[in-house]
Amino acid sequence: ANDYMRVIIGQERSAFNFREIMDEGKILLVNLSKGRIGDLNANLLGMIIVGKFLMAALGRADIPESERRDFNVVIDEFQNFTTDSIATILSEARKYRLSVTLAHQFIAQLNDKTRDAVFGNVGSFIAFRVGVQDAEFLVKQFEPFLAVEDLVNVDNYNAYVKLLVRGETARPFNIQTFVTAPYNEAEASALYARSMSRYGVPKEEVERTIRHRLQQ
Repeated sequence: ANDYMRVIIGQERSAFNFREIMDEGKILLVNLSKGRIGDLNANLLGMIIVGKFLMAALGRADIPESERRDFNVVIDEFQNFTTDSIATILSEARKYRLSVTLAHQFIAQLNDKTRDAVFGNVGSFIAFRVGVQDAEFLVKQFEPFLAVEDLVNVDNYNAYVKLLVRGETARPFNIQTFVTAPYNEAEASALYARSMSRYGVPKEEVERTIRHRLQQ
Protein backbone atom coordinates (compact mmCIF):
# COMPACT_ATOMS: atom_id res chain seq x y z
CA ALA A 1 0.00 0.00 0.00
CA ASN A 2 1.07 3.58 -0.60
CA ASP A 3 2.45 5.05 2.65
CA TYR A 4 1.09 8.49 1.78
CA MET A 5 -2.41 7.18 1.06
CA ARG A 6 -2.58 4.80 4.00
CA VAL A 7 -2.40 7.54 6.61
CA ILE A 8 -5.08 9.55 4.78
CA ILE A 9 -7.79 6.96 4.19
CA GLY A 10 -6.76 4.54 6.93
CA GLN A 11 -8.02 6.70 9.81
CA GLU A 12 -11.26 5.82 11.58
CA ARG A 13 -12.63 9.35 11.40
CA SER A 14 -11.80 12.54 9.57
CA ALA A 15 -10.40 15.55 11.41
CA PHE A 16 -12.91 17.78 9.66
CA ASN A 17 -16.56 17.63 8.62
CA PHE A 18 -17.54 18.54 5.06
CA ARG A 19 -21.01 19.70 6.06
CA GLU A 20 -19.50 21.91 8.77
CA ILE A 21 -17.03 23.38 6.27
CA MET A 22 -19.89 24.24 3.96
CA ASP A 23 -22.34 25.59 6.53
CA GLU A 24 -19.76 27.68 8.39
CA GLY A 25 -17.98 29.05 5.31
CA LYS A 26 -14.62 27.47 6.07
CA ILE A 27 -11.87 26.91 3.50
CA LEU A 28 -10.48 23.48 2.58
CA LEU A 29 -7.41 23.33 0.33
CA VAL A 30 -6.43 19.92 -1.04
CA ASN A 31 -3.12 19.32 -2.84
CA LEU A 32 -3.48 16.31 -5.12
CA SER A 33 -0.03 16.42 -6.67
CA LYS A 34 0.32 13.47 -9.02
CA GLY A 35 4.08 13.68 -8.70
CA ARG A 36 3.80 12.93 -5.01
CA ILE A 37 1.02 10.35 -4.80
CA GLY A 38 0.62 9.13 -8.39
CA ASP A 39 -2.18 9.46 -10.94
CA LEU A 40 -4.43 6.72 -9.58
CA ASN A 41 -4.27 7.88 -5.98
CA ALA A 42 -4.78 11.54 -6.92
CA ASN A 43 -7.83 10.69 -9.00
CA LEU A 44 -9.24 8.44 -6.27
CA LEU A 45 -8.89 11.09 -3.56
CA GLY A 46 -10.31 13.73 -5.88
CA MET A 47 -13.42 11.68 -6.59
CA ILE A 48 -13.89 10.93 -2.88
CA ILE A 49 -13.64 14.60 -1.92
CA VAL A 50 -15.97 15.77 -4.70
CA GLY A 51 -18.45 13.10 -3.62
CA LYS A 52 -18.20 14.24 0.00
CA PHE A 53 -19.06 17.81 -0.96
CA LEU A 54 -21.97 16.62 -3.11
CA MET A 55 -23.41 14.59 -0.23
CA ALA A 56 -22.91 17.52 2.14
CA ALA A 57 -24.75 19.80 -0.29
CA LEU A 58 -27.65 17.39 -0.74
CA GLY A 59 -27.80 17.01 3.04
CA ARG A 60 -28.82 20.66 3.25
CA ALA A 61 -32.34 19.54 2.48
CA ASP A 62 -32.80 19.44 6.26
CA ILE A 63 -32.66 23.25 6.55
CA PRO A 64 -34.74 25.97 4.79
CA GLU A 65 -33.22 27.27 1.55
CA SER A 66 -33.08 30.79 2.99
CA GLU A 67 -30.71 29.55 5.71
CA ARG A 68 -28.30 27.77 3.37
CA ARG A 69 -25.00 29.58 3.16
CA ASP A 70 -23.39 30.07 -0.25
CA PHE A 71 -20.39 27.81 -0.78
CA ASN A 72 -18.03 27.47 -3.73
CA VAL A 73 -16.10 24.36 -4.75
CA VAL A 74 -13.16 24.92 -7.12
CA ILE A 75 -11.88 21.81 -8.91
CA ASP A 76 -8.70 22.14 -10.97
CA GLU A 77 -8.14 19.58 -13.75
CA PHE A 78 -11.64 18.37 -12.97
CA GLN A 79 -11.71 15.93 -15.91
CA ASN A 80 -9.53 13.66 -13.75
CA PHE A 81 -12.24 13.46 -11.08
CA THR A 82 -15.27 13.21 -13.31
CA THR A 83 -17.96 10.67 -12.49
CA ASP A 84 -21.65 10.51 -13.31
CA SER A 85 -22.22 12.64 -10.22
CA ILE A 86 -20.90 15.73 -12.02
CA ALA A 87 -24.22 16.04 -13.87
CA THR A 88 -26.04 15.87 -10.53
CA ILE A 89 -23.78 18.53 -9.05
CA LEU A 90 -24.35 20.91 -11.95
CA SER A 91 -28.11 20.42 -12.18
CA GLU A 92 -29.07 20.01 -8.52
CA ALA A 93 -26.47 21.69 -6.33
CA ARG A 94 -27.52 25.26 -7.03
CA LYS A 95 -30.72 24.82 -5.02
CA TYR A 96 -28.49 23.87 -2.09
CA ARG A 97 -26.46 27.07 -2.59
CA LEU A 98 -23.42 25.23 -3.89
CA SER A 99 -21.57 26.83 -6.80
CA VAL A 100 -18.90 24.94 -8.70
CA THR A 101 -15.85 26.25 -10.57
CA LEU A 102 -14.46 23.63 -12.95
CA ALA A 103 -11.00 24.23 -14.42
CA HIS A 104 -9.29 22.29 -17.20
CA GLN A 105 -7.03 22.94 -20.19
CA PHE A 106 -9.29 22.50 -23.20
CA ILE A 107 -12.76 21.22 -24.09
CA ALA A 108 -11.51 18.09 -25.87
CA GLN A 109 -10.44 16.70 -22.48
CA LEU A 110 -14.12 16.19 -21.62
CA ASN A 111 -16.15 13.23 -22.78
CA ASP A 112 -19.46 13.92 -24.51
CA LYS A 113 -21.58 13.28 -21.42
CA THR A 114 -19.53 15.60 -19.22
CA ARG A 115 -19.37 18.32 -21.86
CA ASP A 116 -23.14 18.20 -22.34
CA ALA A 117 -23.66 18.37 -18.58
CA VAL A 118 -21.39 21.40 -18.29
CA PHE A 119 -22.75 23.44 -21.19
CA GLY A 120 -26.32 22.33 -20.59
CA ASN A 121 -26.27 24.02 -17.18
CA VAL A 122 -24.62 27.28 -18.21
CA GLY A 123 -26.57 30.49 -18.82
CA SER A 124 -23.75 33.04 -18.87
CA PHE A 125 -20.39 32.80 -20.61
CA ILE A 126 -17.06 34.53 -19.93
CA ALA A 127 -14.39 33.75 -22.52
CA PHE A 128 -10.74 34.68 -22.03
CA ARG A 129 -8.17 33.91 -24.74
CA VAL A 130 -8.50 30.31 -25.93
CA GLY A 131 -7.01 28.07 -28.59
CA VAL A 132 -8.45 27.71 -32.07
CA GLN A 133 -10.34 24.46 -31.41
CA ASP A 134 -11.99 25.80 -28.27
CA ALA A 135 -12.74 29.09 -30.02
CA GLU A 136 -14.55 27.21 -32.80
CA PHE A 137 -16.72 25.56 -30.15
CA LEU A 138 -17.33 28.64 -27.99
CA VAL A 139 -17.95 31.13 -30.79
CA LYS A 140 -21.41 29.59 -31.28
CA GLN A 141 -22.36 31.19 -27.97
CA PHE A 142 -21.30 34.66 -29.17
CA GLU A 143 -22.43 34.69 -32.79
CA PRO A 144 -23.11 36.86 -34.72
CA PHE A 145 -21.27 39.44 -32.64
CA LEU A 146 -17.87 37.70 -32.39
CA ALA A 147 -15.75 35.50 -34.64
CA VAL A 148 -13.18 32.79 -33.88
CA GLU A 149 -10.38 35.32 -34.36
CA ASP A 150 -11.82 37.52 -31.61
CA LEU A 151 -11.66 34.72 -29.02
CA VAL A 152 -8.17 33.65 -30.09
CA ASN A 153 -6.72 37.15 -29.85
CA VAL A 154 -8.09 38.41 -26.54
CA ASP A 155 -5.56 40.55 -24.64
CA ASN A 156 -4.18 39.47 -21.24
CA TYR A 157 -6.61 40.03 -18.35
CA ASN A 158 -9.44 40.70 -20.81
CA ALA A 159 -12.48 38.61 -21.68
CA TYR A 160 -15.74 38.62 -23.62
CA VAL A 161 -18.93 38.18 -21.62
CA LYS A 162 -22.45 37.06 -22.51
CA LEU A 163 -24.86 37.21 -19.58
CA LEU A 164 -28.26 35.71 -18.96
CA VAL A 165 -30.20 38.52 -17.25
CA ARG A 166 -33.70 37.84 -15.93
CA GLY A 167 -34.06 34.99 -18.37
CA GLU A 168 -32.94 37.08 -21.35
CA THR A 169 -29.61 36.79 -23.16
CA ALA A 170 -27.76 40.11 -23.19
CA ARG A 171 -25.53 41.28 -26.04
CA PRO A 172 -21.86 40.25 -25.53
CA PHE A 173 -19.40 42.83 -24.23
CA ASN A 174 -15.76 42.88 -23.18
CA ILE A 175 -14.26 43.37 -19.70
CA GLN A 176 -10.84 43.94 -18.16
CA THR A 177 -10.11 42.00 -14.97
CA PHE A 178 -7.93 42.83 -11.98
CA VAL A 179 -4.36 41.57 -11.64
CA THR A 180 -4.11 38.98 -8.86
CA ALA A 181 -2.75 40.06 -5.48
CA PRO A 182 0.90 39.18 -4.73
CA TYR A 183 1.61 35.98 -2.81
CA ASN A 184 2.28 36.53 0.90
CA GLU A 185 4.54 33.68 2.04
CA ALA A 186 4.53 34.69 5.72
CA GLU A 187 0.74 34.77 5.87
CA ALA A 188 0.47 31.45 4.06
CA SER A 189 2.95 29.82 6.47
CA ALA A 190 1.05 31.14 9.49
CA LEU A 191 -2.25 29.79 8.16
CA TYR A 192 -0.65 26.42 7.43
CA ALA A 193 0.76 26.18 10.96
CA ARG A 194 -2.57 27.12 12.51
CA SER A 195 -4.42 24.54 10.42
CA MET A 196 -1.92 21.81 11.34
CA SER A 197 -2.22 22.56 15.04
CA ARG A 198 -6.01 22.42 14.89
CA TYR A 199 -6.65 19.52 12.52
CA GLY A 200 -3.37 17.70 11.99
CA VAL A 201 -2.43 14.34 13.50
CA PRO A 202 1.22 13.20 13.51
CA LYS A 203 1.89 10.53 10.91
CA GLU A 204 3.50 8.25 13.49
CA GLU A 205 0.37 8.37 15.65
CA VAL A 206 -1.86 7.48 12.70
CA GLU A 207 0.35 4.56 11.69
CA ARG A 208 0.44 3.31 15.28
CA THR A 209 -3.36 3.39 15.44
CA ILE A 210 -3.65 1.52 12.12
CA ARG A 211 -1.23 -1.19 13.29
CA HIS A 212 -3.19 -1.56 16.52
CA ARG A 213 -6.45 -2.09 14.63
CA LEU A 214 -4.86 -4.65 12.33
CA GLN A 215 -3.53 -6.64 15.29
CA GLN A 216 -6.91 -6.90 16.98
